[in-house]
Amino acid sequence: MSIDAKTVAKIAHLARLKIPAEEQPQLAGELNKILDWIAQLDEVDTAGFEPLASVNDAFLRGREDVVNDGGKPADILANAPTSRADFFAVPKVIE
Repeated sequence: MSIDAKTVAKIAHLARLKIPAEEQPQLAGELNKILDWIAQLDEVDTAGFEPLASVNDAFLRGREDVVNDGGKPADILANAPTSRADFFAVPKVIE
C-alpha cells in the first residue's frame, strides 16, 4: 500500500487537521516509511508464541472488598468547611 499526497489530504480532512499542500508530500513519504516498517513486522514468524497483554508474568494481588470508614473520620473532615456527624455538609442546591 502506498500513500500519496491526495490520500494525506483525505486523511487530514477526516481527522479535521489543516495540513498545508506543500507539507503533504513529505508527510506521505513519512507515512509510507511507517507502512514499510509495519510490513517488515508482518514478515516475523510468530508461530508458537502466545499473545501477551504484558511482558511481565505477574498478577495483581487481590484483597477482600470490605466497606469501612477508613478509621480516620476526624482527619478526613479536618479540611471540610462544615461537617455533621462524620459527613461533609454542603449547602442545599435544589429548592
